[in-house]
Amino acid sequence: MRAPSVPWSATGEPNRVELDEASGTVLLRTARDTYVLRVDRAAGTVRHVHWGAALPLADAASLSVWDDNDNSFAGRWDGTEEYPVDGGARFGVPALEVRFADGSSPLEATVQDVVLHAQDHVAIALRDRTRPLAWKLHYRVPPDGDVIERWVEFVHTGSADDGDILLVRYASAHWPMPHRPDWRLGSVHGGWSAEGRLQRQGLPVGETTLASRRGHTGHHANPWVALDPGDTGEEQGDVWVVALAASGSWRLTAQRTAAGRSGVLAYEGHEGAELRLAPGGRHRTPVSGALHTDRGFGDASRAFHRHLRERVLPHPDELRPVLYNSWEATSFDVSEDNQTALARRAAALGAELFVLDDGWFRGRDDDRSGLGDWTPHPGRFPRGLRPLADEVHRLGMAFGLWVEPEMVNADSDLYRSHPDWVLHVPGRFPTELRHQMVLDFSRPEVTEWALRWLREVVAENDVDFLKWDFNRSFTEAGAHGTGPDARRVHVEHARGLYAVLDRLRAEFPSLRVETCAGGGGRVDPGILARTDQAWTSDNTDAVDRLIIQHGFSQLYPAGIMSAWVTDSPNPLTGRSVPLRFRFHSAMAGVLGIGGDLTRWTEAELAEAAGLIEVYKDIRPVVQRGRQFRLLAPHEGPLTAVQYVDEDRAAVLIWRPSTAFGPAHPPLRLRGLEEGARYRDEDSGREWYGATLMSFGLPLPELASGDCASALVRLRRVRSPQGDVQRPAERASSGRP
Repeated sequence: MRAPSVPWSATGEPNRVELDEASGTVLLRTARDTYVLRVDRAAGTVRHVHWGAALPLADAASLSVWDDNDNSFAGRWDGTEEYPVDGGARFGVPALEVRFADGSSPLEATVQDVVLHAQDHVAIALRDRTRPLAWKLHYRVPPDGDVIERWVEFVHTGSADDGDILLVRYASAHWPMPHRPDWRLGSVHGGWSAEGRLQRQGLPVGETTLASRRGHTGHHANPWVALDPGDTGEEQGDVWVVALAASGSWRLTAQRTAAGRSGVLAYEGHEGAELRLAPGGRHRTPVSGALHTDRGFGDASRAFHRHLRERVLPHPDELRPVLYNSWEATSFDVSEDNQTALARRAAALGAELFVLDDGWFRGRDDDRSGLGDWTPHPGRFPRGLRPLADEVHRLGMAFGLWVEPEMVNADSDLYRSHPDWVLHVPGRFPTELRHQMVLDFSRPEVTEWALRWLREVVAENDVDFLKWDFNRSFTEAGAHGTGPDARRVHVEHARGLYAVLDRLRAEFPSLRVETCAGGGGRVDPGILARTDQAWTSDNTDAVDRLIIQHGFSQLYPAGIMSAWVTDSPNPLTGRSVPLRFRFHSAMAGVLGIGGDLTRWTEAELAEAAGLIEVYKDIRPVVQRGRQFRLLAPHEGPLTAVQYVDEDRAAVLIWRPSTAFGPAHPPLRLRGLEEGARYRDEDSGREWYGATLMSFGLPLPELASGDCASALVRLRRVRSPQGDVQRPAERASSGRP
């Protein structure tokens, strides 16, 4: 071990990682908590000690590791190790499982070193006692944050005589939980156009796994879980959240033993997606981030929102533009003329970004052909895309383009030239879904092809924004090479995607990208490190979106959540919803317009322009502020969410359906200054923050009937010291 740390670094900043060399205790200090582990050299392992309230290092070093009396049927350390391996008397789920060249699997770990990197990062080096495999556990605590980041690096330390090593399970982290009498597991589930259904249920004894075998993050689940003792609420109680930054296949396993030990393992890949390490070969897992709070689910969400803004997103402080997308107006029937007409209408409404969707490229007359041939359709854009792009820029908007680089149609020149580039098993027919197949982005020749045409399209047409889509899951997912790790494409495809995005954005620093996979099928911290916003769902029904957006907000901030106003009746559900409600639903994130503006009446266009103006006024509050979920969908007649940023607050209230009953009580707000006064910017009424948080905000009048909504804008007008501040002018003449 290196020299023990001291509470303060040479710069005067507090160390976020401290080490007591005598006991082998390592303490990670977040903004509010501590995470404590102990290096046990004698046993060749790292034991978990504590994760929760802040402790001094001296106390942490004196704590005993929770243990049970061993018996011949129990794994003495099950659930208590930081990174359990397959080997010895361990019967829980291993974080690391391998297969050596001779077919054997068990590991016998030894601790090599503990290295403190600066004041925020510690690495613990281990290796097998006799076999040529070493691994290093990394822990990092970002400054002033609550999220701890973990990852692991593996290296084959042997020679050619030792043969290859197959990584069977290779977790980013095992997160042991403290002892509690009971546990509840929170996660989101759903499907295409029904993403983000939040579910909390008891954690049974055994193994509960959420996973994607699809090659992408997936609509049906998302790589995060929240564990609480069963009595935690939105703003009170303990909760531990674990997330994984993986955009390919993944797996999260929450295990609970009969002895009361619980923990969460976060893996890239899934069963059967092995990785081969040749001698000298290395592999680094994606990052798993986790946090604890004693202030409820809402505080956990806000902490992760902050972490994503400060540590993950490329441009977190930028305000996302109001966009218009042409898909629902024209589908595949695009042309320079109809797109120009839509762009002029969108600009008149106040849109700031115009996105040309599917159908713009050669051979793309429907979804059966053209994918892979990324040059402008000669019949629809005989002059190319540049004239449309120039007109969009002349109108004062940025120009965006829909692309799906990872897919190909059988009816395309690309597939006819390179049928071997798709995911397939040699000698068998590849499966088509949505009449398309998946290009193998684990192959350098495929990613080089994609980067080449993307570079040309962006440069030649001065493209500002890409809507990057992915419209089917993996099948026949064997890598182009043979061998026992042929399914490594479930991991390496996403890494190829990352490489393309990283290089493209390095060449075009002003380019912005939206992640999309048939809606919310690829949203995770890994892809968000390379994109600027996420298409939340293909379902744009404003009522359904309240549920989807509620689940999305559990981990991801509103500033990346794309939300569109589309036509009524909704093209997917057939539901008729007033324009005002549709706008208020979409204002809860990054506002977009997706309807056919040629069919909107003059009254609708005027109302839409006014609501866009109001959204731009509250946009900094929504996209940068702290989010408070006041009333969850389906927990009563109303749903409400609040955003607070500096001296302003915005409250959105929805009533999806009319219900007979007593009037709803005032809406208790959160996150305000108790001693400050807040003015309703539309009515002029004022209240102290304490009043709004304890008694509540009197509900604004809602229209009669179903799908009624309201927006309340509040501005702090007097500081706690009593200094009167200058009231802001109203953003619009009428109530939003």
